[in-house]
Amino acid sequence: VQVVESGGGSVQAGGSLRLSCSFSGYTYTGYCMGWFRQAAGKEREAIATITSNGRTSYADSVKGRFTISQDNGENTLTLQMSSLKPEDTAMYYCAVEPVPDGKYCRGLNLPPEEYDHWGQGIQVTVSS
Repeated sequence: VQVVESGGGSVQAGGSLRLSCSFSGYTYTGYCMGWFRQAAGKEREAIATITSNGRTSYADSVKGRFTISQDNGENTLTLQMSSLKPEDTAMYYCAVEPVPDGKYCRGLNLPPEEYDHWGQGIQVTVSS
C-alpha cells in the first residue's frame, strides 16, 4: 500500500488549506483512516478519523474548523482546514489501518502505532 500526501504549505492565521492523501495498492473493504499531526517537540496526535462506514471523529482542538472526507472512487482522503491558527503548525500525516469492518474502528482512541500504512508527511505552517 502506498500513501502519498499533497497540499499543505504556509498560510496566515485565519486562512484555509486543503490536504489530500491518495492510496494505491489497497484491496481491503474495511478500514480506519486518519489524519495526524506532530508539532516540534510533541508527540504525534490524531486529529480526525473516518471509517469505511463513513463515521467521523475529531479532536477538540480542530472540531468545527477541520473536515475529513473520503472519495472511495478515487481512493483519496481529504482534510479541509479553515480558521487556521498558529498552533496548527505541524507536520501532518495520513494513515490507514485495514479492518474486517469499519465498525471495529476506535476513532481517536486508535493509537498511531496501530496504523499499518503511513504517508511521508507534509508541512503546514500558520503564521500570526
